[in-house]
Amino acid sequence: MGYLLLAGAIAAEVAGTTAMKYSEGFSRLVPSLLTALAYVLSFALLAQTLKILAMGTAYAIWAGVGTAAIAAIGVAFMGEGMTLTKAAGIALIILGVVVLNLGGAH
Repeated sequence: MGYLLLAGAIAAEVAGTTAMKYSEGFSRLVPSLLTALAYVLSFALLAQTLKILAMGTAYAIWAGVGTAAIAAIGVAFMGEGMTLTKAAGIALIILGVVVLNLGGAH
């Protein structure tokens, strides 16, 4: 159940960050409201996750997977370039999350 809550927190965080891009510096009302709502939902789900999973593990997964997902969305849908350096950074984030989980950080 903890990982399901965490997946929801990550999805909400990614949705909030994506909406933030479309808010144009919080100058557009609907994307700005979506950003706020998504982040409130993300933090609420993350808080529930922390009742079940270790804080370091949950936060590392939340931040790492969210960052990697946003980078991929930027490349796939927003015309951002993918460089070898960016790909290596994403791979290192994912590797870090895997290592934390393998290290018994639950």
